[in-house]
Amino acid sequence: MAAGSFRRSIASQLSKVLDLPPENLIKSISAVPVSKKRHVADFQVSIASVIENSSSDYSAQDLHLQAQQLAERLKCDSVVSEISAGPGTVNFTINRELLAKTVLHQVWKDGSEYGVKSELFSTVPRQKAVIEFSSPNIAKKFHIGHLRSTIVGNFIANLKVALGHEVVRINYLGDWGMQFGLLGVGFQCFGNKEKLKSSPLQHLFEVYVQINKAAEDENTKKLAKDFFRKLEEHDEQTLSIWKQFRDLSIEEYIRIYKRLGVHFDEYSGESFYQEKAQEVLKMLEDKGLLQKTIKGTGVVDLSEKKDLSTFSTVMRSDGTSLYITRDLAAAIDRMNKHSWDTMIYVTDKSQSNHFQHLFQILKLMGYDWAERCQHVPFGLVQGMKTRRGEVIFLEDVLNEVRSRMLQNMTSTKTTKEMQDPVETAEKVGLAALIIQDFRGLLSSDYQFSWDRALQSRGDTGVFLQYTHARLHSLEQMHGKAELTDVNVACLQEPDAISVLQHLLRYDEVLYRSSQDLQPKHLVSYLLTLSHLAAVAHKTLPVKGSAPDVAQARLCLFHAARSVLANGMKLLGITPVTQM
Repeated sequence: MAAGSFRRSIASQLSKVLDLPPENLIKSISAVPVSKKRHVADFQVSIASVIENSSSDYSAQDLHLQAQQLAERLKCDSVVSEISAGPGTVNFTINRELLAKTVLHQVWKDGSEYGVKSELFSTVPRQKAVIEFSSPNIAKKFHIGHLRSTIVGNFIANLKVALGHEVVRINYLGDWGMQFGLLGVGFQCFGNKEKLKSSPLQHLFEVYVQINKAAEDENTKKLAKDFFRKLEEHDEQTLSIWKQFRDLSIEEYIRIYKRLGVHFDEYSGESFYQEKAQEVLKMLEDKGLLQKTIKGTGVVDLSEKKDLSTFSTVMRSDGTSLYITRDLAAAIDRMNKHSWDTMIYVTDKSQSNHFQHLFQILKLMGYDWAERCQHVPFGLVQGMKTRRGEVIFLEDVLNEVRSRMLQNMTSTKTTKEMQDPVETAEKVGLAALIIQDFRGLLSSDYQFSWDRALQSRGDTGVFLQYTHARLHSLEQMHGKAELTDVNVACLQEPDAISVLQHLLRYDEVLYRSSQDLQPKHLVSYLLTLSHLAAVAHKTLPVKGSAPDVAQARLCLFHAARSVLANGMKLLGITPVTQM
């Protein structure tokens, strides 16, 4: 990694002066974000991070003095051309030609692995992660929360795979419960086998809406209970109807997920854990954790004082399991099956309490690995409507974003003629959805706006795609850049330096996102990269420049496009080459 060789060189010099091992200093050396003030250093070291107890013992003035004293003891060399002290920091500027040569060479050499090979990840052990995400309910609306869960889970999985971890992607479907009693009866009354085959999600939802209206009737309620009882008793005919609902729904989900560029290694569901949930109740009873209430329900006491001030209900009064019991069974089963190092659940924040209880019960049962379970919560999206009204299915959103994007593209003068405008519109539209969703903290609610998401300028997914397509056509027009004989002395303009400095920071951004699983760091980085590349594209023309200048600039734009594409793919965006 380009930044790595510079960090090591700075750490080596610091270690001699501070009498600390260089490896202890690596993470204290960070690339400086690009500034509009133009001349900024490339790296800095915070004095507070290299002096023990500095935060409590030193004032800002002391730290600034310490920084000045440290800067005076360090010397410039063939790598570092300038050293200065800032407020509590020591700043390092890298030799400009060496900066250009090293960054371009590293991006070229590492390709799609640029950034992920950094020594920042050297102490992070390779792990096996199970990630549960998307998890819609069969026959119910695939609401916008499921879209968030799908794209967030996909980002986390992509990032972990890129960093060399083994990932198992699980879609845990809501495929059990009393709604299937209603659905079974509903299908007998209103179902149509042809419609079920051609559009299962739509048809089952219509049936579910119709039967719900009729469910006020006591007879319908009784029939639904009977149907679900037969399902629990494994009646062959009832199971076969349920299985058809489930299989056809999964087939359609797979087709829709393909449009999103998302795949799963395992389609699981609550139905898998009916019997295992009973085993969990038996285990809870054997361990003395299951308590019966006056109403006959089974609860687990989670209070510190064991006074039932906090508890979780795990069993109905008739002895059947609940959602949390099935989740307990699923967690235990996944550990037995996959021997994972970490398990991540991606759901909306309203379920935070549920997961807190889930992890607490697992701990009480003696499963220490519960500490390695993690809930990644996200906020609510408000205001997402299609032209036809409320969003019911994920496909509504995908069709809407594609048609709006297609309309925008056809009305824009700069749109090039392309082979498949519909597919391009879908990819650009998806980028728009993903970037709008990922710009803030995941746990924040946000107001969705089609107009804002689909803007071609500003901090949008459309702008990222446009930048990528523009840089790609530049390479197509002038031939592919060759790194072998690039004259890096031709890349000394401030706009070229800004792009190079920004490319230096990529590994730190990936590291930060890998630590807190927030995509916003990467989104912010890629938007800045696109803005810097757009400015450089204006001020550093390839056409009409001397051959060695043109070649050097082509290499710079190739490096920017390569890192932009890598980052977009991690976010779940397929970069387009025409727009």
